[in-house]
Amino acid sequence: MMTDNDPGPTGILRQDLPASLVVFLVALPLSLGVALASGAPVVAGLIAAAVGGVVAGLLGGSSIQVSGPTASLAVVVAGAVQQFGWAAMCFITVGAGVLQILFGLSRVARAALGIAPVVVHAMLAGIGVIIALQQVHVLLGGATVGSPWESVLALPRQLMSVHGGDLFVGLLVIGLLIGWQYLPRRVRVVPGPLVAVAVATVVSLVLPLGVDRVRLDGSLLDGIGLPALPHGGWAPIVLTMLAVALIASVETLLSAVAVDKLRPERRTDFDRELLGQGAANMTSGMLGGLPVAAVIVRSITNANAGARTRAATVLHGCWVLVFALALVGLVRQIPTAALAGLLVLIGVQLVKLAHIRRARRTGDLYVYVITVAAVVALNLLQGMVIGLIASFALLLWRVVKVSVAATPRPDGRWLVRVEGPCTFLAVPKLTAELAKVPARAEVTVELSVDFLDHAACELLAEWTAGRESAGGAVDVVELGTARMAWAHDGPPERGQAREAVDQAIRPWRRSGGVDPIAAGIAAYHRGHAHLLRSHLDGLRHRPDTDTFFLTCADARIVPNVITSSGPGDLFTVRNVGNLVPVGGSDVSVEAALIYALDKLDVRSVVVCGHSGCGAMEALYKQVQAGPGLDDWLAHAQPTLTAYQQGHPVAAAAARAGFGPIDQLGMVNVARQVETLIAYPAVRSGMRERGVAVSGLFFDLATARVIEVTAEGIAEFDDRRSGLAAEPV
Repeated sequence: MMTDNDPGPTGILRQDLPASLVVFLVALPLSLGVALASGAPVVAGLIAAAVGGVVAGLLGGSSIQVSGPTASLAVVVAGAVQQFGWAAMCFITVGAGVLQILFGLSRVARAALGIAPVVVHAMLAGIGVIIALQQVHVLLGGATVGSPWESVLALPRQLMSVHGGDLFVGLLVIGLLIGWQYLPRRVRVVPGPLVAVAVATVVSLVLPLGVDRVRLDGSLLDGIGLPALPHGGWAPIVLTMLAVALIASVETLLSAVAVDKLRPERRTDFDRELLGQGAANMTSGMLGGLPVAAVIVRSITNANAGARTRAATVLHGCWVLVFALALVGLVRQIPTAALAGLLVLIGVQLVKLAHIRRARRTGDLYVYVITVAAVVALNLLQGMVIGLIASFALLLWRVVKVSVAATPRPDGRWLVRVEGPCTFLAVPKLTAELAKVPARAEVTVELSVDFLDHAACELLAEWTAGRESAGGAVDVVELGTARMAWAHDGPPERGQAREAVDQAIRPWRRSGGVDPIAAGIAAYHRGHAHLLRSHLDGLRHRPDTDTFFLTCADARIVPNVITSSGPGDLFTVRNVGNLVPVGGSDVSVEAALIYALDKLDVRSVVVCGHSGCGAMEALYKQVQAGPGLDDWLAHAQPTLTAYQQGHPVAAAAARAGFGPIDQLGMVNVARQVETLIAYPAVRSGMRERGVAVSGLFFDLATARVIEVTAEGIAEFDDRRSGLAAEPV
């Protein structure tokens, strides 16, 4: 039985072989162009493409990713070739491969993904600017100039001596590449770069343009050469090695992430991928090739072409090797301006408007601009370091930024809100805002902070003590996870949001000598009493409410928590077993219901039972609990009868996995809903005002609320806004 991981010869021929040909056609002109931009022998680009396909394809951690020479490394390579020479650059490539192997063995691949995306995007944009500035001179018929600044300064002189043939060929390539993306999909199966370079080459041979062509001495075998040890200091050599290794690794890992999104069933082993890339760079450097990295364009092309295994990647490298050995004469016919046009467009496309818009939207535009400027003005490694420093500075600013505002309230009381991490950096701003509060005003200090250090805590404590000693009133409420009481007990620690929620909903823990009611009220006053004040003030003259909520007296049921409601929303009535007495002397539920319907204008009536109900257990087991409770549970006898006669709610609860007592509890909810609907006041409300009557069941084991209908039970989810549900 064949799988995707082992498709067999038939699968390779049907899927991987065609994909390898498509990727080869994409990689060929790009490899030649990158070699031209790098100032390296043209054959070095072909060597790197072949090695990247075969070695990285066999040893890497991705079965789809395609490696080869890349434009992002062209700038570093060009500078190193000018400074150290080509043979020394090959030595640097070998050293970069060794570093990548060390990266893979140390399992730091995931850490490289922690680099801020805006820095990576800005690095690529800076590379694109440099490539475009350098290659525009070749496009105009000249030669590449050293630095970007020199390219800008030399551009006016170059424009005065334009070679018409080179310019025509370069613009033809750019025009074909731009127009190719608008052609039908079936036509675009043939890669645009290949078509553009091929057409430009044919045109240059037919027309008497007198263009410069690619210079290639000998075949691929003639271009193979061993690296040489560089002369001079080792510090710049090591830095260049590190730059090549880091850039190649980051681009490879980002490409792997993109490919994994296309093929989520084939996750990349990042550490193994770095090992494969390191081996490929060592091999490429030893043979006289350019540095290699995974190229996202070729990798996505490979995935979209239907590649299933690493055979497509390896075969693409083999096709490059065959071409370089057998068809090297064709390479000599390619105009350099055609490759320059290809590279200018690649450079421009590296500056993506989508990345700039995203950086602006996320507030990272300054980091983007600083990184691009540093890469263009200095070099790629220094630009990356400066970009990382800028991104960390922005992150630090966002993390330590605190909002402090002192404002008067309509009742004359002042509110001082402190939000965010409150550290010594916030002391000047905090002091300025506190100074706005009048001397005799009553103050509420609201601390919504998750980090509070000793300096900020001491300032708040001294200010509070000073006002209170002068006869003022200061309430300090702590809504965040950090507490002033903890600031002097040890080093400050960032509080967790989960801890704040847990404090709000967890039950009391009994401990000797502590009055839980008093402790709870003190925590309420200290925490969120002032938040309720404005809500309750608005309810003083509003007698209406939304829902009449009948539930069990069990202390584990907290209606406002399970319904996410607040003051004034629920008119709650509780009794043992959430029963609605019919007849007899107990009219408490009926009285509350009539008051809610007539005086409070409720629009919803709810009965809520729960799992593990003691009343239902006593009813089910017919326990004799004594005169008072037995008399009360007599109101539930119709529920027991309905359950024993096979009520449909019991059957639905049984199918959902609930036991007999919980089945009885759900039937009880359904029966109480029927009883309520039979009340004249409820029927009148339903008919005249659209009052809704519904049943709920709270499952303690899962902390979920279930709807109980006349025929069954149903789950709630976020897509539902009402109580209508599909039966379980």
